[in-house]
Amino acid sequence: MQLSSFTDYSIRVLLYLSTVNGDQLVSIADISHYFKISKNHLVKVVYNLSKLGYVETKQGKNGGIKLKIEKKQINIGTVVRQIEPLNLLNCSLSFCHISPACRLKYYLSDAKEAFLKELEKYTIEDIVDPNIQLTNFN
Repeated sequence: MQLSSFTDYSIRVLLYLSTVNGDQLVSIADISHYFKISKNHLVKVVYNLSKLGYVETKQGKNGGIKLKIEKKQINIGTVVRQIEPLNLLNCSLSFCHISPACRLKYYLSDAKEAFLKELEKYTIEDIVDPNIQLTNFN
């Protein structure tokens, strides 16, 4: 199973923001440069994270973004559930004629739930080593 780049970038943004001090605002350009991700794509990611209540944005000359809630309250499994569709198969009758007899969809659904339950054990705080400073690896 592979997460979409949108989900990947969303988690990266949350991780990056979790490493900055308190109320410090970070620009999308800084994150874009750090991860070498399109600024335009990150604007969409940050907008979505803002709608979901994870980040706070401030526009203008001294604007930027920061975490809206504490990193220990941002659950990885919840973030993935909110962002990633995780539709593993198209089992509609118009697409798959054996769907009524096939049990694979149930097994994949169980596997997906197990995957998400495992991710729900962790928060952003759990997956960032507080003893390591982020540096540019250019």
